[in-house]
Amino acid sequence: MASFTNQAHLSYNGRTVASNVVTGQMLSPLTLTKTAVVDTYAPTDTVTYVITVVNSGAAAFTNLTLTDDLGGYAAGDQMVYPLSYTPDSAAWFINGTRQADPTAAGTPLVISGLSVPAGGNAVILYEAATTAAAPLAEGSEITNTVTLTGDCIGTPLTAQATVTVESQANLRITKSLSPATVAENGRLTYTFLIQNDGNLAAGADAAVIVTDTFDPILRDLTVTLNDEPLTQPTGYTYGESTGVFATVAGQITVPAATFSQSTETGDWQTVPGEAVLTVTGTVG
Repeated sequence: MASFTNQAHLSYNGRTVASNVVTGQMLSPLTLTKTAVVDTYAPTDTVTYVITVVNSGAAAFTNLTLTDDLGGYAAGDQMVYPLSYTPDSAAWFINGTRQADPTAAGTPLVISGLSVPAGGNAVILYEAATTAAAPLAEGSEITNTVTLTGDCIGTPLTAQATVTVESQANLRITKSLSPATVAENGRLTYTFLIQNDGNLAAGADAAVIVTDTFDPILRDLTVTLNDEPLTQPTGYTYGESTGVFATVAGQITVPAATFSQSTETGDWQTVPGEAVLTVTGTVG
């Protein structure tokens, strides 16, 4: 709600007399809301936003511009943007009928040439992808603000939406062999590096299990997890006649990743949490 003041002046016989000051309030017939279709995000994710403009007045509003700051924030001496507009994703509806796609581009995002009919509504949809500047630590959020401006709008309208990073473990596994060449009846070691790029630890409740079928079959196994011995059957199971190996659910836990932000680029870097499983046995 914008207020305005006004004062009159009366001139006569070379004199000027001021009137009292009157104050009024100007109500905008427009309301602006913004929502995210899904209120969480993950790395390399896409968020869909819905902007709704309702006009309760008796006159149409034309040539409007919508600006989205894409969650921009200061990192060091620069502005970084955790969201990036997905080209050609903007769609525009008036009273439920799709219009020609609006002009939409830039960082911050600018969508221009919009209008809202009298007693009607306009809905604008678009997608934005998370960038390397999107924070990933547990509890992190991205809040972005849209601003609606136009020739007939005295005070710009604003609306916000907040999305929260998903709390999840994100595991991957890499297997290596040493030595690469082994003699019959020799000893070899398989090393399994389990990494967690997520912001949530994979605890015992995640029931992490590593399975493998060793070929050639190994015997006389020695198994360690993070340099601590695992024993059969509480830590793992193994069939010397089949070569089938499996850890027991809940034995392997993997800490969450840690995150740090570059002071030069504003990008977030991930250092994965790790667990190392080794299996050493005799060939044949």
